[in-house]
Amino acid sequence: MLYAIVMAGGSGTRFWPASRAGLPKQLLALAGEQTLLQDTVARLDGLVPPDRTMIVTAARLLDAVGEQVPGLPASALVGEPCKRDTTPCIGLAALLVLRHDPDATMAVMPSDHVIRPTADFQRAIRQAAAMVESSPGRLVTFGVRPTYPAESFGYIEQGEPLVVAAGDAPAHRVVRFKEKPPASVAAEYLAAGTFLWNAGIFIWKAATIVAALDERQPETMAHLRRIAAAWDTPDRDRVFAEEFAAIKGISIDYAVLEHAPDVAVIEAPFGWDDLGGWSAAARQRKADEAGNTAVGRHLGIESQGTIVHTDDDHLVVTLGLRDILVVHTPDATLVADRAHEEGVRKVVAELEKRGWTDYL
Repeated sequence: MLYAIVMAGGSGTRFWPASRAGLPKQLLALAGEQTLLQDTVARLDGLVPPDRTMIVTAARLLDAVGEQVPGLPASALVGEPCKRDTTPCIGLAALLVLRHDPDATMAVMPSDHVIRPTADFQRAIRQAAAMVESSPGRLVTFGVRPTYPAESFGYIEQGEPLVVAAGDAPAHRVVRFKEKPPASVAAEYLAAGTFLWNAGIFIWKAATIVAALDERQPETMAHLRRIAAAWDTPDRDRVFAEEFAAIKGISIDYAVLEHAPDVAVIEAPFGWDDLGGWSAAARQRKADEAGNTAVGRHLGIESQGTIVHTDDDHLVVTLGLRDILVVHTPDATLVADRAHEEGVRKVVAELEKRGWTDYL
Protein backbone atom coordinates (compact mmCIF):
# COMPACT_ATOMS: atom_id res chain seq x y z
CA MET A 1 0.00 0.00 0.00
CA LEU A 2 1.02 3.61 -0.52
CA TYR A 3 1.98 5.75 2.48
CA ALA A 4 2.58 9.51 2.42
CA ILE A 5 5.39 11.05 4.47
CA VAL A 6 5.14 14.84 4.70
CA MET A 7 8.30 16.60 5.87
CA ALA A 8 7.27 19.70 7.79
CA GLY A 9 10.23 20.66 9.94
CA GLY A 10 11.62 23.61 8.00
CA SER A 11 12.23 27.04 9.51
CA GLY A 12 11.40 29.23 6.48
CA THR A 13 13.83 32.02 7.36
CA ARG A 14 13.44 33.69 3.96
CA PHE A 15 9.86 34.58 4.95
CA TRP A 16 10.80 36.50 8.08
CA PRO A 17 9.18 38.32 9.83
CA ALA A 18 5.96 36.43 9.02
CA SER A 19 7.73 33.09 9.40
CA ARG A 20 8.98 32.47 12.94
CA ALA A 21 10.27 29.52 14.96
CA GLY A 22 6.79 28.85 16.33
CA LEU A 23 4.94 29.46 13.06
CA PRO A 24 7.26 28.79 10.09
CA LYS A 25 6.65 28.99 6.37
CA GLN A 26 4.72 25.73 6.00
CA LEU A 27 2.15 26.86 8.56
CA LEU A 28 1.42 30.15 6.75
CA ALA A 29 -1.13 30.89 4.03
CA LEU A 30 1.38 32.22 1.52
CA ALA A 31 -0.18 31.01 -1.72
CA GLY A 32 -3.92 30.94 -1.06
CA GLU A 33 -6.54 30.65 1.63
CA GLN A 34 -5.05 27.52 3.23
CA THR A 35 -1.59 27.13 4.68
CA LEU A 36 1.06 25.33 2.65
CA LEU A 37 0.82 22.33 4.97
CA GLN A 38 -2.95 22.20 4.64
CA ASP A 39 -2.61 22.37 0.85
CA THR A 40 -0.12 19.49 0.93
CA VAL A 41 -2.41 17.28 3.00
CA ALA A 42 -5.44 18.21 0.87
CA ARG A 43 -3.48 17.15 -2.21
CA LEU A 44 -3.39 13.61 -0.80
CA ASP A 45 -7.17 13.30 -0.57
CA GLY A 46 -8.23 10.32 -2.65
CA LEU A 47 -4.62 9.18 -3.06
CA VAL A 48 -3.55 8.21 0.47
CA PRO A 49 -5.99 7.87 3.40
CA PRO A 50 -5.36 9.67 6.70
CA ASP A 51 -4.37 6.46 8.47
CA ARG A 52 -1.49 6.02 6.01
CA THR A 53 -0.31 9.64 6.21
CA MET A 54 2.52 10.77 8.48
CA ILE A 55 3.74 14.30 9.14
CA VAL A 56 7.26 14.61 10.50
CA THR A 57 7.87 18.01 12.05
CA ALA A 58 9.73 19.67 14.91
CA ALA A 59 8.57 18.73 18.40
CA ARG A 60 7.88 22.39 19.20
CA LEU A 61 5.43 22.54 16.27
CA LEU A 62 3.34 19.48 17.11
CA ASP A 63 0.46 21.43 18.63
CA ALA A 64 0.36 23.97 15.80
CA VAL A 65 0.52 21.24 13.16
CA GLY A 66 -2.21 19.25 14.90
CA GLU A 67 -4.50 22.29 14.90
CA GLN A 68 -4.02 22.73 11.15
CA VAL A 69 -4.72 19.11 10.20
CA PRO A 70 -7.50 17.97 12.55
CA GLY A 71 -8.45 15.21 10.12
CA LEU A 72 -5.28 13.28 10.91
CA PRO A 73 -4.95 11.13 14.04
CA ALA A 74 -2.45 12.22 16.69
CA SER A 75 -0.44 9.08 15.91
CA ALA A 76 0.21 10.48 12.43
CA LEU A 77 2.32 13.33 13.83
CA VAL A 78 5.98 12.75 14.66
CA GLY A 79 7.89 15.53 16.43
CA GLU A 80 11.67 15.49 16.03
CA PRO A 81 13.44 16.72 19.18
CA CYS A 82 16.07 18.53 17.11
CA LYS A 83 16.86 19.29 13.48
CA ARG A 84 18.92 16.64 11.67
CA ASP A 85 18.13 17.07 7.95
CA THR A 86 16.14 14.70 5.74
CA THR A 87 17.95 11.37 6.14
CA PRO A 88 16.99 10.73 9.80
CA CYS A 89 13.47 12.00 9.09
CA ILE A 90 12.99 9.58 6.20
CA GLY A 91 14.78 6.68 7.87
CA LEU A 92 12.64 6.87 11.00
CA ALA A 93 9.45 7.21 8.98
CA ALA A 94 10.39 4.11 6.98
CA LEU A 95 11.03 2.07 10.11
CA LEU A 96 7.71 3.14 11.62
CA VAL A 97 5.82 2.31 8.42
CA LEU A 98 7.48 -1.11 8.16
CA ARG A 99 6.09 -2.06 11.57
CA HIS A 100 2.63 -2.20 9.98
CA ASP A 101 3.37 -3.04 6.34
CA PRO A 102 6.57 -4.83 5.27
CA ASP A 103 5.75 -4.20 1.59
CA ALA A 104 4.89 -0.51 1.98
CA THR A 105 5.62 2.04 -0.73
CA MET A 106 6.47 5.53 0.54
CA ALA A 107 5.72 8.86 -1.14
CA VAL A 108 7.97 11.41 0.57
CA MET A 109 7.32 15.10 0.00
CA PRO A 110 7.99 18.55 1.47
CA SER A 111 5.14 20.45 3.09
CA ASP A 112 5.97 23.90 1.73
CA HIS A 113 5.75 23.63 -2.06
CA VAL A 114 3.00 24.85 -4.35
CA ILE A 115 1.81 22.10 -6.71
CA ARG A 116 -1.08 22.40 -9.13
CA PRO A 117 -3.29 20.85 -10.36
CA THR A 118 -3.90 18.11 -7.83
CA ALA A 119 -5.15 15.63 -10.43
CA ASP A 120 -1.86 15.77 -12.34
CA PHE A 121 0.11 15.39 -9.12
CA GLN A 122 -1.84 12.32 -8.06
CA ARG A 123 -1.53 10.76 -11.50
CA ALA A 124 2.26 11.28 -11.38
CA ILE A 125 2.52 9.74 -7.90
CA ARG A 126 0.59 6.70 -9.11
CA GLN A 127 2.94 6.43 -12.09
CA ALA A 128 5.97 6.52 -9.79
CA ALA A 129 4.44 3.94 -7.45
CA ALA A 130 3.82 1.62 -10.41
CA MET A 131 7.46 2.01 -11.48
CA VAL A 132 8.55 1.01 -7.99
CA GLU A 133 6.19 -1.96 -7.91
CA SER A 134 7.59 -3.23 -11.20
CA SER A 135 11.17 -2.80 -9.98
CA PRO A 136 11.15 -2.87 -6.14
CA GLY A 137 14.79 -1.84 -5.76
CA ARG A 138 14.27 1.35 -7.72
CA LEU A 139 14.20 4.84 -6.24
CA VAL A 140 12.04 7.37 -8.09
CA THR A 141 12.21 11.14 -7.85
CA PHE A 142 10.61 14.05 -9.68
CA GLY A 143 12.31 16.76 -11.69
CA VAL A 144 10.94 20.05 -12.99
CA ARG A 145 11.87 21.42 -16.40
CA PRO A 146 13.93 24.57 -15.63
CA THR A 147 12.76 27.88 -17.03
CA TYR A 148 15.76 29.98 -15.99
CA PRO A 149 19.31 29.33 -14.64
CA ALA A 150 18.33 29.06 -10.97
CA GLU A 151 21.12 29.04 -8.40
CA SER A 152 18.82 28.09 -5.51
CA PHE A 153 17.74 24.65 -6.77
CA GLY A 154 19.50 21.32 -6.98
CA TYR A 155 19.63 19.71 -10.43
CA ILE A 156 19.15 16.19 -11.80
CA GLU A 157 20.87 15.10 -15.01
CA GLN A 158 18.74 12.77 -17.11
CA GLY A 159 20.15 9.71 -18.83
CA GLU A 160 18.51 7.15 -21.09
CA PRO A 161 14.72 7.28 -21.36
CA LEU A 162 12.62 4.61 -19.68
CA VAL A 163 9.58 2.95 -21.18
CA VAL A 164 6.39 4.42 -19.74
CA ALA A 165 2.74 3.63 -20.27
CA ALA A 166 0.68 5.64 -22.75
CA GLY A 167 -0.32 8.94 -21.20
CA ASP A 168 2.37 8.82 -18.50
CA ALA A 169 4.97 11.53 -18.01
CA PRO A 170 8.47 11.04 -19.50
CA ALA A 171 10.92 9.20 -17.25
CA HIS A 172 14.68 8.71 -17.45
CA ARG A 173 17.47 7.06 -15.57
CA VAL A 174 19.36 9.50 -13.38
CA VAL A 175 22.97 10.16 -14.36
CA ARG A 176 23.83 12.35 -11.39
CA PHE A 177 22.56 14.84 -8.86
CA LYS A 178 24.13 18.29 -8.71
CA GLU A 179 23.73 20.66 -5.80
CA LYS A 180 22.92 24.36 -6.14
CA PRO A 181 25.28 25.66 -8.84
CA PRO A 182 26.69 29.14 -9.52
CA ALA A 183 24.86 31.14 -12.19
CA SER A 184 27.31 30.28 -14.97
CA VAL A 185 26.97 26.54 -14.37
CA ALA A 186 23.19 26.79 -14.04
CA ALA A 187 23.15 28.49 -17.46
CA GLU A 188 25.08 25.54 -18.90
CA TYR A 189 22.54 23.12 -17.40
CA LEU A 190 19.68 25.10 -18.89
CA ALA A 191 21.31 25.17 -22.33
CA ALA A 192 22.05 21.43 -22.24
CA GLY A 193 18.36 20.57 -21.96
CA THR A 194 19.08 17.35 -20.05
CA PHE A 195 18.88 18.79 -16.53
CA LEU A 196 15.82 19.16 -14.32
CA TRP A 197 15.30 20.98 -11.05
CA ASN A 198 15.15 18.57 -8.13
CA ALA A 199 11.61 18.80 -6.72
CA GLY A 200 12.49 16.88 -3.54
CA ILE A 201 9.65 14.37 -3.94
CA PHE A 202 10.55 10.67 -3.72
CA ILE A 203 8.81 7.31 -4.18
CA TRP A 204 10.33 4.01 -3.04
CA LYS A 205 9.72 0.86 -1.07
CA ALA A 206 10.20 1.44 2.64
CA ALA A 207 12.33 -1.72 2.78
CA THR A 208 14.50 -0.47 -0.09
CA ILE A 209 15.35 2.85 1.54
CA VAL A 210 16.03 1.14 4.87
CA ALA A 211 18.41 -1.31 3.18
CA ALA A 212 20.18 1.55 1.42
CA LEU A 213 20.53 3.49 4.67
CA ASP A 214 21.78 0.39 6.49
CA GLU A 215 24.55 0.21 3.89
CA ARG A 216 25.40 3.92 3.59
CA GLN A 217 24.51 5.26 7.05
CA PRO A 218 24.79 2.38 9.55
CA GLU A 219 25.44 4.59 12.59
CA THR A 220 22.38 6.72 11.87
CA MET A 221 20.25 3.62 11.40
CA ALA A 222 21.44 2.12 14.68
CA HIS A 223 20.15 5.21 16.48
CA LEU A 224 16.88 5.16 14.52
CA ARG A 225 16.29 1.47 15.22
CA ARG A 226 16.61 2.11 18.95
CA ILE A 227 14.03 4.89 18.62
CA ALA A 228 11.65 2.65 16.67
CA ALA A 229 12.09 -0.17 19.20
CA ALA A 230 10.99 2.15 22.02
CA TRP A 231 8.14 3.74 20.05
CA ASP A 232 5.29 2.05 21.91
CA THR A 233 6.93 2.07 25.33
CA PRO A 234 6.94 4.57 28.21
CA ASP A 235 10.58 5.36 27.32
CA ARG A 236 9.74 6.63 23.86
CA ASP A 237 10.30 10.36 24.46
CA ARG A 238 13.53 9.86 26.39
CA VAL A 239 14.99 7.45 23.86
CA PHE A 240 13.85 9.63 20.95
CA ALA A 241 15.53 12.70 22.40
CA GLU A 242 18.79 10.96 23.33
CA GLU A 243 19.24 8.89 20.19
CA PHE A 244 18.11 11.52 17.68
CA ALA A 245 20.44 14.14 19.13
CA ALA A 246 23.36 11.74 18.62
CA ILE A 247 22.74 11.54 14.86
CA LYS A 248 24.83 13.53 12.41
CA GLY A 249 22.45 15.29 10.03
CA ILE A 250 22.73 14.67 6.30
CA SER A 251 20.36 15.04 3.36
CA ILE A 252 18.89 11.97 1.69
CA ASP A 253 20.44 13.09 -1.63
CA TYR A 254 23.96 12.88 -0.21
CA ALA A 255 23.29 9.84 1.94
CA VAL A 256 21.59 7.58 -0.62
CA LEU A 257 20.45 8.98 -3.95
CA GLU A 258 23.88 9.99 -5.26
CA HIS A 259 25.13 6.44 -4.69
CA ALA A 260 22.11 4.29 -5.58
CA PRO A 261 22.43 2.06 -8.68
CA ASP A 262 18.83 2.40 -9.88
CA VAL A 263 17.34 5.88 -9.66
CA ALA A 264 14.71 7.17 -12.06
CA VAL A 265 13.40 10.68 -12.53
CA ILE A 266 9.95 11.56 -13.82
CA GLU A 267 9.58 14.95 -15.44
CA ALA A 268 6.85 16.53 -13.32
CA PRO A 269 3.64 16.95 -15.33
CA PHE A 270 2.31 19.35 -12.70
CA GLY A 271 3.05 22.97 -11.92
CA TRP A 272 5.63 23.32 -9.15
CA ASP A 273 7.13 26.12 -7.10
CA ASP A 274 9.22 25.63 -3.98
CA LEU A 275 8.15 29.09 -2.80
CA GLY A 276 11.68 30.15 -1.98
CA GLY A 277 10.91 33.74 -1.01
CA TRP A 278 8.45 36.61 -1.04
CA SER A 279 8.67 37.16 -4.80
CA ALA A 280 7.81 33.50 -5.37
CA ALA A 281 4.80 33.84 -3.07
CA ALA A 282 3.71 36.95 -4.95
CA ARG A 283 3.68 34.97 -8.21
CA GLN A 284 0.89 32.86 -6.74
CA ARG A 285 -1.39 35.86 -6.30
CA LYS A 286 -3.09 38.19 -8.74
CA ALA A 287 -1.27 41.49 -9.24
CA ASP A 288 -3.01 44.82 -9.81
CA GLU A 289 -2.52 46.91 -12.96
CA ALA A 290 0.78 48.27 -11.63
CA GLY A 291 2.15 44.85 -10.73
CA ASN A 292 1.60 45.21 -7.00
CA THR A 293 0.55 42.18 -4.97
CA ALA A 294 -0.79 42.27 -1.44
CA VAL A 295 -2.00 40.09 1.37
CA GLY A 296 -4.01 42.27 3.72
CA ARG A 297 -4.93 45.92 3.31
CA HIS A 298 -2.68 47.90 0.96
CA LEU A 299 -3.09 51.24 -0.74
CA GLY A 300 -0.57 51.73 -3.53
CA ILE A 301 -0.24 55.22 -4.98
CA GLU A 302 2.17 55.69 -7.87
CA SER A 303 3.75 52.43 -6.80
CA GLN A 304 4.84 49.58 -9.06
CA GLY A 305 5.96 46.02 -8.42
CA THR A 306 5.58 46.25 -4.66
CA ILE A 307 4.88 43.21 -2.49
CA VAL A 308 2.94 43.84 0.71
CA HIS A 309 2.10 41.31 3.42
CA THR A 310 0.04 42.64 6.31
CA ASP A 311 -3.43 42.05 7.75
CA ASP A 312 -6.80 43.67 7.31
CA ASP A 313 -6.46 45.58 10.60
CA HIS A 314 -3.25 47.32 9.59
CA LEU A 315 -3.14 49.46 6.46
CA VAL A 316 0.13 49.69 4.53
CA VAL A 317 0.40 52.63 2.13
CA THR A 318 3.15 52.82 -0.48
CA LEU A 319 3.67 56.13 -2.24
CA GLY A 320 5.98 56.51 -5.21
CA LEU A 321 7.74 53.20 -4.59
CA ARG A 322 8.98 50.62 -7.07
CA ASP A 323 9.98 47.00 -6.50
CA ILE A 324 9.78 47.25 -2.72
CA LEU A 325 8.91 44.51 -0.23
CA VAL A 326 6.94 45.40 2.92
CA VAL A 327 6.07 42.73 5.50
CA HIS A 328 4.24 43.92 8.59
CA THR A 329 3.65 41.83 11.72
CA PRO A 330 2.58 42.96 15.21
CA ASP A 331 6.15 43.16 16.50
CA ALA A 332 8.39 43.55 13.45
CA THR A 333 8.28 45.18 10.02
CA LEU A 334 10.55 44.45 7.08
CA VAL A 335 11.07 47.01 4.31
CA ALA A 336 13.45 45.91 1.56
CA ASP A 337 14.39 46.37 -2.04
CA ARG A 338 13.15 43.26 -3.84
CA ALA A 339 16.58 42.91 -5.45
CA HIS A 340 17.95 42.19 -1.95
CA GLU A 341 15.31 39.64 -1.00
CA GLU A 342 17.87 36.87 -0.46
CA GLY A 343 19.34 39.04 2.27
CA VAL A 344 16.39 38.27 4.56
CA ARG A 345 18.42 35.32 5.82
CA LYS A 346 21.13 37.76 6.86
CA VAL A 347 18.54 39.62 8.92
CA VAL A 348 17.68 36.44 10.80
CA ALA A 349 21.37 35.70 11.35
CA GLU A 350 21.97 39.20 12.69
CA LEU A 351 19.02 38.95 15.07
CA GLU A 352 20.45 35.70 16.40
CA LYS A 353 23.89 37.30 16.75
CA ARG A 354 22.45 40.17 18.77
CA GLY A 355 20.38 37.88 20.94
CA TRP A 356 17.12 39.48 19.87
CA THR A 357 15.36 36.14 20.07
CA ASP A 358 11.94 37.66 20.74
CA TYR A 359 11.82 38.47 17.01
CA LEU A 360 12.68 34.95 15.93
